[in-house]
Amino acid sequence: MFKKILIANRGEIACRVIKTARKFGIKTVAVYSDADADALHVEMADEAVHIGPPAAAESYLLADKILKAAKDTGAEAIHPGYGFLSERASFVEAVQKAGLAFIGPDPKAIDAMGDKITSKKLAAEAGVSTVPGYMGIIKDADEAVKISAEIGYPVMLKASAGGGGKGMRIAYNDKEAHEGFLSAQNEARSSFADDRVFIEKFVEEPRHIEIQVLGDKHGNVIYLGERECSIQRRHQKVVEEAPSPFLDEATRKAMGEQAVALSKAVDYCSAGTVEFIVDKHKNFYFLEMNTRLQVEHPVTEQITGIDLVEQMLRVAAGEKLSITQDDVTLTGWSMETRVYAEDPLRGFLPSIGRLTKYLPPEEGEHVRVDTGVYEGAEISMFYDPMIAKLVTTGKTRDEAIAAQRRALDEYYIRGIAHNIPFLAALMAHPRFQKGDMTTGFIAEEYPDGFEGGALSDEVREAMIVAASFINAVEVSRATQIDGQISEPRGPQERPWVVTIGGEDVVTGVMLVEDHAEIVIGKKHIPVMTDWHPGQPVFHARIGEKDFAMEIDRRPLGLMLTCDGVTMDIRVQTERAAKLHALMPEKEAPDTSKLLLCPMPGLVVSIAVEAGDEVKAGQALAVVEAMKMENILRAEKDGVVKSVEAAAGDSLAVDAIILEFE
Repeated sequence: MFKKILIANRGEIACRVIKTARKFGIKTVAVYSDADADALHVEMADEAVHIGPPAAAESYLLADKILKAAKDTGAEAIHPGYGFLSERASFVEAVQKAGLAFIGPDPKAIDAMGDKITSKKLAAEAGVSTVPGYMGIIKDADEAVKISAEIGYPVMLKASAGGGGKGMRIAYNDKEAHEGFLSAQNEARSSFADDRVFIEKFVEEPRHIEIQVLGDKHGNVIYLGERECSIQRRHQKVVEEAPSPFLDEATRKAMGEQAVALSKAVDYCSAGTVEFIVDKHKNFYFLEMNTRLQVEHPVTEQITGIDLVEQMLRVAAGEKLSITQDDVTLTGWSMETRVYAEDPLRGFLPSIGRLTKYLPPEEGEHVRVDTGVYEGAEISMFYDPMIAKLVTTGKTRDEAIAAQRRALDEYYIRGIAHNIPFLAALMAHPRFQKGDMTTGFIAEEYPDGFEGGALSDEVREAMIVAASFINAVEVSRATQIDGQISEPRGPQERPWVVTIGGEDVVTGVMLVEDHAEIVIGKKHIPVMTDWHPGQPVFHARIGEKDFAMEIDRRPLGLMLTCDGVTMDIRVQTERAAKLHALMPEKEAPDTSKLLLCPMPGLVVSIAVEAGDEVKAGQALAVVEAMKMENILRAEKDGVVKSVEAAAGDSLAVDAIILEFE
């Protein structure tokens, strides 16, 4: 086994590799850019080497700087993580030429499988089911339209060197094919320095199910079950689970055997993933092979008990697999959600800034948090917006979902926008809980975007109870300060008006021997909790159920978040509530004649000039943030009065781009 390795990556995956290395007494070397000088992976590693400016193209993507750092620190091997250089065959060749071990597959396999066009051809030759499509080089958008029409809409336009949802577009007609080809090509060129795009038939009602494979340098390859990755937004996975609620044992075996056959065809060694599209009849088609550790690998580890990073280290060191196919058993169920710095209420636009508060749920038997941040850390505009991967495990799928819902309620993040409310809403969705999903789930269930979770009667009542209890504790404490007037003596001796969702509910508080009871009408609802002022999460047993609610202060009450729903709640005396009802509402400023930048980002292009007439849906500008291009379109017909930004400008959120007459 190696004595020291360098991790050519950042964020949560770098931290993840360090954790396994520590278990085996392996020293670790981190690399970092200017933006990551105070990052968690730098703090966790035994040594750290600065490699350049924030932009990945000037730091994490520079192979020569990575190799120099490895040589200077005496590292024997390099783990690439995922993204960046992880699937670049030329980098692996340079590592091997430098006399270092690469903790991943050989360049031949990366080269063959990393190119989606070549990989499809190899898969077909290996007897793997493939989707109909055009694998040749497409010279321009007009040819893309012609090919798309011949295949038959809908089609998927996909960057040959793509990954992570970048350089991918679905087209349902000629116009979308033309525009999608250009966008996919631009994203591919920017992200991968390779603008080739291919086209294939888009399988409707598809599921995205992938097989984890593991091979060594002695010709042994096994598969470790599947992962269901159908919950996606813009082709980026949001929720993953293992096993899949859709597959039967026969389909699992067939997919696993095809994945092994493909892996053996390219002499694959290390951890890898073969991805399939599966239709409603359980027909499956090869999508691509990722020749690296997947983001979602923890769910496989949780149900197999196999540490994939450990296996990668052992294989890279030349060891034979100690696991046979018969040794692989799937026990229990595991669920992973990707916690991102993005605002689901603003169309999932990226959010950057400092984590002023960061309190993840406590890890244990049923909860695992893979993260690369900490309280006070900064979410940078230069990298992927992932904050963490929240993984829960149970004996059954229902148990894994229940654990995930509770952990999401406990995950307290402030300072930036995040997608936890959306993840909680997904976990609570009846269709998801039934396992009835396709890759179109989010688009189908949230066609107009996410507007917040649904407030159930159960959660509404629990919030009323929690707000009443929290108010009682805090008012009671305030009346005990010397010099305070406290008539009546305690909050339990007066009624309170709790306003939630525009409705007033009168409550009372009764102190019983070992708990409190909140009185709503004729109902007496018991509350058991050890919460005290200052704690940001309210854990309590309310009635017969356990709840976790995040607490934020408001001038006249609280903002509580539970089950993906955030509610402003006022708690006032009856007199104060009557007076509050007489207060006029403050009107929001009129921004209907402005095009505002929806997120911090770089202006790629402005498509109009002052005086231009525009139609609803017309592209007005392109803004890039976190490596993704976002096309801003006109919401209605109008005339451009002035252009306030230009290509190359770096804009803050809500900065004015255009003004209309």
